Amino acid sequence: MYSFKNDYSEGAHPRILNALLETNMEQDEGYGEDRYSRKAIELIKEKIGRNDIDIHFISGGTQTNLIAISAFLRPHEAAIAVSSGHILGHETGAIEATGHKILSVEGKNGKLTPADLQVVLDAHPDEHMVKPKLVYISNSTEIGSIYTKRELQELHDFCQHNQLILYMDGARLGSALCSEVNDLQLCDLPKLVDAFYIGGTKNGALIGEALVISRESLKEDFRYHIKQKGALLAKGRLMGIQFLELFRDNLFFDLAIHANKMAGRIREQLLNANVKFLTHSPSNQIFPILPNAVITELQNKYAFHIWEKVDSDSSAIRFVTSWATKEEEVTSLIEDLKKFL
Repeated sequence: MYSFKNDYSEGAHPRILNALLETNMEQDEGYGEDRYSRKAIELIKEKIGRNDIDIHFISGGTQTNLIAISAFLRPHEAAIAVSSGHILGHETGAIEATGHKILSVEGKNGKLTPADLQVVLDAHPDEHMVKPKLVYISNSTEIGSIYTKRELQELHDFCQHNQLILYMDGARLGSALCSEVNDLQLCDLPKLVDAFYIGGTKNGALIGEALVISRESLKEDFRYHIKQKGALLAKGRLMGIQFLELFRDNLFFDLAIHANKMAGRIREQLLNANVKFLTHSPSNQIFPILPNAVITELQNKYAFHIWEKVDSDSSAIRFVTSWATKEEEVTSLIEDLKKFL
């Protein structure tokens, strides 16, 4: 049984494990004040081309979203998210548990537009309702689509005009930036969003995300929020070492390119077989619609999610490839798809 369920089934890239092993017996400062974390932060700033950003390492995506969104919002303020957004459906009400409502809009192909945001603002005009304040997006999205530079610029301009905070979940940012249809660069993001994170967990790291805060008003006392929410790790070096290894050369992007390439091979085969897709997804997640009989056959050899029922005879499934997906397993899946389709 080979898994295409997610991009965190494997542990970590061997280079990261070697770096952790080689530094294992060294003594250093705790809580992210160690030399490796400091160096990794400077390296990421260099890659982004900005020294006026704050960077914090947090162990996982849900923790990062929870801490950032609750820190950025005042008690009466709310977040806006597309109906398929991760914070809305897959974080066990973590944001709501901090006292902040999430306002849901349908969007299109997993993405928000200024028109979507305007609908929410119009529906919340006064103090008898929560105040929409933060716009949550992810890139790539929960259903594998990616934002273009123009789309982000339009969201940025709308948010600026309406005094909204634009926050990007970057759990799969590597895949988005390395997509063949992407026109964004890492250095563009601080100019377009107020805060975002660089996902390590789903792109070769053992654990860890790098939260980047570019908006000055959101930076103050952020380490207090990390500590209060239980996420300021005593052994913060574990994340610093990993991000230093990911960004000291092109490893972070090389791993994302591999994941996208493996998904591309599967996507191409499905297109050749005239298979329809639930969404347009140019990243490492693909959502083909297959006959239920074919899905049953595939489940004998592969693990994947059945995403949603389409009709009585077919369902949309999700294949996810990772930095570690084996080419021979993709070839095997393609051969089986040819046979069953």
